[in-house]
Amino acid sequence: MRTITIEEHFATPLFLAGAGSSINGYPETAEKLLDLGEKRIAEMDSAGIDMQVLSITPPGVEQSTGAEAITLAQDINDTLAQAIANFPDRFSGLAAIPTADPKAAVAELDRATGSLGFKGAVINGHVNGRYLDDQYFWPIFESVQSLGVPIYLHPTKPPKAISDIYYSGFSPVIEEFFAGGGYGWHIETGIHVMRLILGGVFDRFPDLQIIIGHLGESLPFMQQRMNRMFSPERTGLERSISAYLKENIHYTIGGFNYEAPFRNLLLEVGAERILFSADYPWASMANARDFLMALPVNETERHRVAYQNAEALLKI
Repeated sequence: MRTITIEEHFATPLFLAGAGSSINGYPETAEKLLDLGEKRIAEMDSAGIDMQVLSITPPGVEQSTGAEAITLAQDINDTLAQAIANFPDRFSGLAAIPTADPKAAVAELDRATGSLGFKGAVINGHVNGRYLDDQYFWPIFESVQSLGVPIYLHPTKPPKAISDIYYSGFSPVIEEFFAGGGYGWHIETGIHVMRLILGGVFDRFPDLQIIIGHLGESLPFMQQRMNRMFSPERTGLERSISAYLKENIHYTIGGFNYEAPFRNLLLEVGAERILFSADYPWASMANARDFLMALPVNETERHRVAYQNAEALLKI
């Protein structure tokens, strides 16, 4: 059975020197992020992973502005393009785009999906506190829909004002994980998706496809409740909340190797919307593969999750 993981990360020296400098506090992870060669391939082989769809590790370029974001995105994409050229059967890619400048973002997306052959884009959450339902960013959605590629909406920490209210008052370590991967950024991403829905983004761009990770960032659990609270009669939207979540959103496992929330996701959206991923190097490829093989699904569904859904969505 083929395996494609689609939330797999890398970094460049320029990124670690600037926007991603906090990652240097995790030297072993930083080393793995920089490796796009034989060591990574060997680890993939050992874990039984056939292909990684690579994207820049968070915080990405979304907290950078102006010329800095453009330069950084181009460096990231050129580095990734070379890695794909070196290992075309093992790596594919999602482009970094200078989201703060939609015109430049569209130009870089055209370059990345055109001459570089990337399969979509990654956006790491809000853009300096500004969310993507703001019509300022809609030229990016128009381009993405026209190109027929998805956006991976990866978590980032909430804006500082929110973090200071919700996640402060504890030790630095607890605050870091509370606002980040322990809780906050998953809720943040769920809220961001709901802003896209309630802001009419999918009514304006009905073919737009968004990927989110971590078994749905809490949204599947809330889906039926939100259907009741946000009826089309109340919101003025064209569809129910569950329709958007089933027709415009795809979901990765992304390091959430937990059976109970997986069962909830499966019941709410179906196997055809779920994508295999490991969240490497922040999580283990081997553990992800073990979880894939133990999923409470039939073999047809397992193949869909393992690689077929990714092949169809990303045109691999």
